[in-house]
Amino acid sequence: MIETIFEFLANTIIFVIETTGYVGIALLMALESANIPIPSEIIMPFAGFLVWEEKLNWWLVIFAGAFGNLVGSLVSYYLGKWGGRPFLERYGRYFFITRHDLDLGDRLFAKYGPITIFASRVLPIVRTFISFPAGMARMNIWKFSLYTFTGSFMWSMMLVYAGLITGENWDGLKEYFRTFDWLIAGIIVVLGTWWIWRHIKLLKREA
Repeated sequence: MIETIFEFLANTIIFVIETTGYVGIALLMALESANIPIPSEIIMPFAGFLVWEEKLNWWLVIFAGAFGNLVGSLVSYYLGKWGGRPFLERYGRYFFITRHDLDLGDRLFAKYGPITIFASRVLPIVRTFISFPAGMARMNIWKFSLYTFTGSFMWSMMLVYAGLITGENWDGLKEYFRTFDWLIAGIIVVLGTWWIWRHIKLLKREA
């Protein structure tokens, strides 16, 4: 089932980019950064392959990817800013999130926001969802935009280069990148389990 979905996504991504070029790259990368898990590990290496074929321009492809990431990230940021905190203040207990956790997130983004945003842009999975909590913490929008674009530019460049040097074998990169996806997913599961255990322990202590 997962393989079927993955292949469908890959074929859709290839069709969109072949049909619309730079616009399609920007659109797909925007969707990826707007909390929709479309793998940039397919988008940009395939674009790099088209650079290898001299159908697209290296710098324009990278800029389209970074610009799309910025647009999608801003959508997610404002969703978090306008609706995320009120929702979690009311229903957060059902997700093991307390007001204390929200306040802690505010302080962390105020102190480490730029490096957090920049570093997250080169991490699979995390890069897709980091903008929402940044918006909830009301991180400075100009700093958020600067570090989002810079980190996304570097990420796009790495993936395009990978597609460029592998040429017609670019699709072999999918399995390589998916290894990192599973690694990050595993870390998230471990941290999520710890988070739930921590909150259950606190609730028992309060009781």
